[in-house]
Amino acid sequence: MTIEEQEIIDEFSLFESWMEKYEHIIELGKDLPLIEEQFKTEENIIKGCQSLVWLRATHDGNLVQFTADSNAIITKGIIALLVRVLSEKTPNEILNSKLGFLDEIGLKEHLSPTRANGLVSMVKQMKAYALAFSAKA
Repeated sequence: MTIEEQEIIDEFSLFESWMEKYEHIIELGKDLPLIEEQFKTEENIIKGCQSLVWLRATHDGNLVQFTADSNAIITKGIIALLVRVLSEKTPNEILNSKLGFLDEIGLKEHLSPTRANGLVSMVKQMKAYALAFSAKA
């Protein structure tokens, strides 16, 4: 488990109810490294999400950086969690990440089926970028 994952688990343990946890997720979305407007294109939309979610990945030869945005506040917070954990990692670190923090904080079980599917799509897309970058290396 990464330092970022443990920090998230620790943060979520401070909240007693899922309403407080949802509020925290919304707050996290406000700190999301936003994708530039010019990259809010059809090709950067994550397929499988009910909301619009744009994700862009860049690679400096070693580390992958993600920027994202969403038109839904909860979804924006969810992608912010993933960006926080997976950005500034090598492609191999991203590909090998188990993202156990998602289960630890109970996020999957507290999402609607459509949001849960969207979460899976976000993770798949981030790992697909990592795979493409590792293939180029």
